[in-house]
Amino acid sequence: MNQILPLELPNGISLEIKREDLLHPFISGNKFRKLKYNLLQAKSEGLETVLTFGGAYSNHISAVAYAGKEQGFKTIGVIRGDELGDKITENPTLKFAQDCGMQFEFVSREAYRLKTEPDFIAKLKDKFGSFYLVPEGGTNEYAIKGCEEILTDKDANFDFVCCAVGTGGTISGIINSALPHQKVLGFPALKGDFLKDEIRKFATNQNWELVTDYHFGGYGKVNEELVQFINQFYQQTQIPLDPIYTGKMVFGVIDLIQKNWFLDNAKILMIHTGGLQGIQGMNTILKSKNKTLIEVQ
Repeated sequence: MNQILPLELPNGISLEIKREDLLHPFISGNKFRKLKYNLLQAKSEGLETVLTFGGAYSNHISAVAYAGKEQGFKTIGVIRGDELGDKITENPTLKFAQDCGMQFEFVSREAYRLKTEPDFIAKLKDKFGSFYLVPEGGTNEYAIKGCEEILTDKDANFDFVCCAVGTGGTISGIINSALPHQKVLGFPALKGDFLKDEIRKFATNQNWELVTDYHFGGYGKVNEELVQFINQFYQQTQIPLDPIYTGKMVFGVIDLIQKNWFLDNAKILMIHTGGLQGIQGMNTILKSKNKTLIEVQ
């Protein structure tokens, strides 16, 4: 569903947002897309357990846990930070995943860096038996296939398609399905230029660019300006934005519009990739620092 934004924009520019966050109440946005073909593949291989990786407030962990519950898979989450093992009830994401039946394996940050190493995976198989492995963030060839379905024929009239970038999977699928006249703009939620190489592993076209000025200090980092923007945007549009991904992307797009970055009369589509479950965790952090909270329902 595309939604026209009730905002006054200069130079004849039109701006719409694709509400991927409304795809499913718990398997949100791009996570729904990424898991679709992965879970079909797990079933085709006859595997009953799905194992994946994530941090304390991971949208991916939350989505995998619910998808497993919904589709009859046992789920295992390898969680970054062994200190979190006795703090599950204090963490809304981990509590939700546990309530969905996910089993956790908490590991140190040092050990977590080895998550793609064969020896690390072998030890997990020794402990848990056979499983279908979904990488951190869910990005692999099956995820790209799912994300290629985000754009439809109804989106052919847009000049620019904009989305947040985490692991690079969502934007890769969008790049592959974008039309020749469309430019795909990615707004990384973390610092660093390494994402270009990750995207090139999966993206088949050259019609894209990363806009790296709106990460707000890095992954999971926010400031007062971003929180105030998210709250104001919700008041104006009744559309909630998460602070880790989509909120930063929407902030960036509107800022670029105000700076006359886009051509006159440009038609822009923003992809809302979901992740709203992360608001509660972010507000927990903001509250502990006596900062302004994200006020969306």
